[in-house]
Amino acid sequence: MLKIALIGLVAAGFIWPQELKTGPALPHKPVADWAKLPNGWNFGETSGVDVDADDNVWVFNRGKHPVIQFDRNGRFLQAWEEVPVVSAHGMRVGPNGTIWAIDVAGHRVFTFNKQGRILQHIGLPQGAAGTMESKDGFNRPTSVAFARDGSFYISDGYVNSRVVKFGADGVYQKQWGSKGTGDGQFNLVHDVVVDSRGRVYVADRENRRVQVFDADGNFLTKWSDVGSPWGLYYVARENAIYMCDGYNNRVVKLNSEGQVLGVLGSYGKGWGKLDFAHHMAVDSRGDMYVAEIKNWRVQKFAK
Repeated sequence: MLKIALIGLVAAGFIWPQELKTGPALPHKPVADWAKLPNGWNFGETSGVDVDADDNVWVFNRGKHPVIQFDRNGRFLQAWEEVPVVSAHGMRVGPNGTIWAIDVAGHRVFTFNKQGRILQHIGLPQGAAGTMESKDGFNRPTSVAFARDGSFYISDGYVNSRVVKFGADGVYQKQWGSKGTGDGQFNLVHDVVVDSRGRVYVADRENRRVQVFDADGNFLTKWSDVGSPWGLYYVARENAIYMCDGYNNRVVKLNSEGQVLGVLGSYGKGWGKLDFAHHMAVDSRGDMYVAEIKNWRVQKFAK
């Protein structure tokens, strides 16, 4: 009977859990009450964070002011209230300093200048959901990553299990992926990053693995023992990837071969603890900023 049950699980696409890799503790320490919001303001569910070339910190959240900018010491700089998103998800600062915001429930990708003016919008009219055949329509997209030639990749996402590549002009080039557990298939494409060699790392969240591809979407390898990747962040000077392991409430630092270099965090509500670490960023000094969905905050961890 056991053999029959195991065969059934394999046929259903069940992924047998592997032992979770761990490593030495990262040296970072939490900075309590880092973000200095104006009196009476609060974050909503905090889904995205990134840093710009000046180490200013941009936060994307599901509160009244979806986009908020701080300096690296947590001093409030500006906020945008008129942001046409239904529900915040990933945020990236583009190579030219533009702000990219992913509207997961509105099925859209927006590019803003630093003053909050929309420069580019990709998505179907009226925020309609796109199918796998849609070149510029998404269904619950999650994040964006940039290649050196100006092209970019959208992780799309909760429903459309694919990565979509666009040229620097915003025109569709190609896509790859489908729903499933095989190599090159996904179950919730939750984030994407590109390293200095042009390799594309995809957070395959519910399959609890990171998959690695070349720039054209050809499968290279997978890491199935590092946790559940919710957010990925590539730091070129270290040639390292930082990963929000959402289900295990930790941040994991990995080298480009998937080996664990360090670990930070555990479940909790206090400073230094994590509850659904969703997205993260690393500044020029190596300090980390972690956006938490359930704790409604961005924590700073100083190196």
